Amino acid sequence: MPKRTRAGALLALAVTGLAVALAGPATAAPKAPGFLAAADLPPHPTSAWTAGKVTAGVPGETAWDTCLRALPGRGSAWHRDFRTDLDTNARQITVVLPDTRSATQLTTRLNKHMKSCAARIERLDPGTEATGKDYGKLSVEDGAHVYGVHTETSWGASDVRLLSVGRDGRTVTVVNWGRLGGFEGAPVKAFKKTTTKAVNKLR
Repeated sequence: MPKRTRAGALLALAVTGLAVALAGPATAAPKAPGFLAAADLPPHPTSAWTAGKVTAGVPGETAWDTCLRALPGRGSAWHRDFRTDLDTNARQITVVLPDTRSATQLTTRLNKHMKSCAARIERLDPGTEATGKDYGKLSVEDGAHVYGVHTETSWGASDVRLLSVGRDGRTVTVVNWGRLGGFEGAPVKAFKKTTTKAVNKLR
């Protein structure tokens, strides 16, 4: 091959390689939004929180969660579980939708499901008494809302949950806190702060 032609071919290969490097992998995985840390959860009086890894996807059992059925299979999603050594646990699930309109629609559905969760639990399981509470809106980014649900079964099991949904642009996050017992002593004020942090970290 003449020197001039060889040099031209090498230059063309170099330029092509540079273009591919700058473009990056065509199927690069989307990056997870910011998540809560263990220290962001409502303080437990006798046990520290432990945070699991941020994991891709919505947990499978969410499909059977009367309060959160709107979540599975929508957009790019991640979750993180938290636990204490005793009877308290928490989970954050975050979904990035294709656009703001889709995110707003999902937020609307989640608010509707959380607000009506107690009534639907009783309808689906006559042996369980459920009470729901609406703790109101939070002024953070594109808004958030906090709810509470208490259930008591016919065999005496009593559980309380605090739930919230918030949005920043096309990203929606849900925080779930739960433990044995009733509404008395549920850390609503601290949970509102947790929700605010969760939405602020979505940026």
